[in-house]
Amino acid sequence: MGAKKSIKQKVSSYPLRKLFWTVFAVLWGGIICIFFLISVGWLGFMPSFEELENPKTNLATEIISEDGYVLGKYFIENRSNVSYKQLPECLVNALVATEDVRFYKHAGVDTKALFRVTLGVLTGRHKGGGSTISQQLAKNLFPRNENPNFFELVFTKFKEWVVAVKLERNYAKTEIIAMYLNTVDFGNMSHGIKSAAKTYFDKTPHDLNIQESALLVGMLKAPTRYSPRRNPENALNRRNTVVNQMVKYDFLDKDQADSIKQIPIDMSKFKVQDHKIGLATYFREFLRKEITQWAKENPKPDGSTWNIYKDGLKIYTTINYKMQTYAEEAVDEWIKKNLQPQFFKHWAGHKNAPFYNISEEETEKIMLHAMKNSSRYKELKAEGYSEKEIRKIFETPTRMWLFTHNGEVDTILSPWDSIRYMKSFLTCGLMAMDPSSGYVKAYVGGIDYTHFQYDHVTQSKRQVGSTFKPFVYTFAMQEGEYSPCYKVPNLPVRFDLPSGDVWIPKNSSKYKEGQMVTLREALANSLNYVSAYLMKRYGPSAIIQLVRKLGMTSEIPEVPAIALGACELTLYEMVGAVNAFNNKGVYVKPIFITKICNNKGSVLARFSSEQNEAMDEVSAYKTVRLMQGVVDHGTAIRLIYRYKLDMQMAGKTGTTDNNSDGWFMGYTPQLTAGVWVGCEDRAAHFRSMSLGQGANTALPIWAIFVKKCYEDKSLAFSKNMEFQKPAENVDIEFDCSKYVGEKTSRSKYDFD
Repeated sequence: MGAKKSIKQKVSSYPLRKLFWTVFAVLWGGIICIFFLISVGWLGFMPSFEELENPKTNLATEIISEDGYVLGKYFIENRSNVSYKQLPECLVNALVATEDVRFYKHAGVDTKALFRVTLGVLTGRHKGGGSTISQQLAKNLFPRNENPNFFELVFTKFKEWVVAVKLERNYAKTEIIAMYLNTVDFGNMSHGIKSAAKTYFDKTPHDLNIQESALLVGMLKAPTRYSPRRNPENALNRRNTVVNQMVKYDFLDKDQADSIKQIPIDMSKFKVQDHKIGLATYFREFLRKEITQWAKENPKPDGSTWNIYKDGLKIYTTINYKMQTYAEEAVDEWIKKNLQPQFFKHWAGHKNAPFYNISEEETEKIMLHAMKNSSRYKELKAEGYSEKEIRKIFETPTRMWLFTHNGEVDTILSPWDSIRYMKSFLTCGLMAMDPSSGYVKAYVGGIDYTHFQYDHVTQSKRQVGSTFKPFVYTFAMQEGEYSPCYKVPNLPVRFDLPSGDVWIPKNSSKYKEGQMVTLREALANSLNYVSAYLMKRYGPSAIIQLVRKLGMTSEIPEVPAIALGACELTLYEMVGAVNAFNNKGVYVKPIFITKICNNKGSVLARFSSEQNEAMDEVSAYKTVRLMQGVVDHGTAIRLIYRYKLDMQMAGKTGTTDNNSDGWFMGYTPQLTAGVWVGCEDRAAHFRSMSLGQGANTALPIWAIFVKKCYEDKSLAFSKNMEFQKPAENVDIEFDCSKYVGEKTSRSKYDFD
């Protein structure tokens, strides 16, 4: 009886077992089928082998200085990649301990972790996620659709498993770690570990210590919630949680961890990587336009256009990081700490400050023009406000953030008055270059890119004043019978203009008026009579032909007044032209880029400077010696007695009418640099020559910059180097006190 019952039980249980294994087989077969269909891309997008080999991410284009520093980036996502070798061990350990402790044991999907998560969900004791680093990388490389439904989310999760396995097959574990850290978002416009290290600690990833590594890894869970800037307490707790994980999995001992957890979070180096802040902001904006144009003219092999915001180009520039730093410091030291306070004090209590010697109608015109160019005006106009209503809004005091050299201040002021206030700031342009290569070493387009975005190196054209005179003297010495010690009359010169008007320029000082003076002392003292005398003899057309060879492309009026600098040129043009004196008469076009590489390091383009012989080297050297006289005993003598510069120098100061523009163009045997100073609007300026002249506004910046460069031994500037004499055997006497007669030979110059 018992045996029969046992047989019946076996028979009755057989269909159940069969049903179970059938269902089990169908389920597993279905799952296998689903994964197969996913892997071949029949259930939606699946990256190909090529896409896994070269995953596409938005990579920032880096602007790199000649000495290897990243000056800035162009980006949609501020992301730059690093290799595993560039990662510190503590960072990798923190990541593995926190996100995927079995990372080195699984093949992309951690089944043990999945079982733990499933059991936790069923029991209500859910602890931690089951996603591996490889799965998270898959999600970062191939993002999910926004707002998926339940079934889409399930399929997406399956796809990520497949991609994770494929990644593990195609890449080493170390490569996956590096790729993951290159793709994650750390908040504050920092995508990838390289950007995050720079933003939060001003470091490279390799230099991160344990506590910094733990902080950044902790932020991955929720960059905003654990932001050390927005939520420092949350960030500290989260960092210490990561440290505890490192102890738990034997990456740290307890004593080390206890010490680290006592260290406060240091955000003193925090700085969001924005194109409006940092070093060389004006240069970076200028370069952005240049590279964009290059990209249009030089397509990729497939015919598409390079995208400087996504393709991760490497732009290798001629800018020297240290020299750029010194240039910006020089501008800051002189304008912020000295010249701007002088300017405010100079105009205190004056009704129409900072505008001088113009009518109320002219002032109104300037102010209206500025108002209509403002973003506030354009927004109001777009909203339908009338001109009368807008003017009333502009004249009504309101709360605003106002620029100062010490940071923005919260104040109450009418927009109309804020325009006048901003017109009161002196700004600046500085450019420095290597004399022979043409490499631009420093580029400062203004005092603050956020508030003054007009570039005074390559964009702004201002009257150049007396800095144009050396070109007139050079032509006279090259084409005429003149020599540095040749004497000319220091007398008024009359020009009868085609319009019927008469122009008689005046000297700015009484130096030896009515006497004979040498060209050397005439240039040293910037005598207008002598420049006019030379212009009268040779005419403006001949001078213009010379400066065209020196790279001046701006419009230059063919009028006698250009002898005194009555033409508008960029600082870029002036520095390049003056540099020819320092380069044996050869004009070398200033350049900014040496090469462009793709994100793999392959060179896409190389650049070198254009050159042409603009004048013979004898004439160039004679002009150098004339311009040395400006420094030794002329308008730039304060370089020696005030700034104590003791290397060989040559230069020329320049000041335009009403002191609107102050210039200094100068060079040493190893460096050519130019500085311009003035307000954005020409009607705003100092009222006195002593304050507004180039020797007081621009020359000090040049002096501070050059002094810093020469004091930095790593830059290899030598105070003992001299200006190179002409290669040909020419005897030139520059001590004009010895001069007793006129030149008697074109091939030999005797100045006794």
